[in-house]
Amino acid sequence: MVHGSSAENLVRAARNAGVTDARLLDAIRSVPRAGFVPTTETGSAYGDVPVPLPCGQVTTQPSLVAMMVAALGLTGRERVLEIGTGFGWQTALLACLARNVISVERWPELVVEARRRLAAQRIGTAEVVLGDGTLGWPDGAPYDAVLVCAAFPQVPDPLVAQLRVGGRLVQPVGPGGREQVEMYERLPGGLVHRRTVVPARFVRLYGAHGYAEGAE
Repeated sequence: MVHGSSAENLVRAARNAGVTDARLLDAIRSVPRAGFVPTTETGSAYGDVPVPLPCGQVTTQPSLVAMMVAALGLTGRERVLEIGTGFGWQTALLACLARNVISVERWPELVVEARRRLAAQRIGTAEVVLGDGTLGWPDGAPYDAVLVCAAFPQVPDPLVAQLRVGGRLVQPVGPGGREQVEMYERLPGGLVHRRTVVPARFVRLYGAHGYAEGAE
C-alpha cells in the first residue's frame, strides 16, 4: 500500500495516546484513512484530527478512535456492535480485530458511503445498517463488545440487553460536547463501570433511548 509512511503518523499518535495493542496498531497502519474521508478532506486524512462529514457529522480524532477500540480488548473472536458508522474507518479497524461487526448508522447518505468505502477496501466482515443506534441491532445479538460513537448521559438499555455477560461496552457519557469516554463490563446483574478511558467531545446520541430530534 502506498500510504504506509503517512499512516505511521496515526500509529505514532495512537502510541502517544498510550495504545500498545500490536494488532490495533497494525490495523491503523494497513487501513487507509484517506479512503474513509470526503475527497475534499484527503489532505487531512493522516493528521490526528477529526474531519467533517456530510449531514453535519464529524469523524472521531484517530488517536481517540484508537483509545476507544483498545478499551474493548478485542482478541479476534468477537462479534461487535458499533453505533455510529460515519464513513467507516473505525468500522474497518474493528473488522480487522474482531470476527465480525454490525454498525448502525442513522443517516442514509452515510450508510451508502460507508458500504461503498468498505467494499472498496475488500472488508467483508462488517455490515452497515440503517437504524436508530439507541435500539442497537437485536437481530445480531448477543454481542461481545459494543462501541458507541455519540454522547448521552447514560447507556441506552437496549445496548446493555444486547451485550453478553462478560462483554465490554465503551461510550462517551455526557451531554454532548463535554464528556468522559467510559468502559463498562456486563455482569449477570447488569452493567458495571470499569474505568474512564479519556475525556472527549462528541456529537449527541439521538434516538428513542437518546436525545429527541431537535433537542437543545
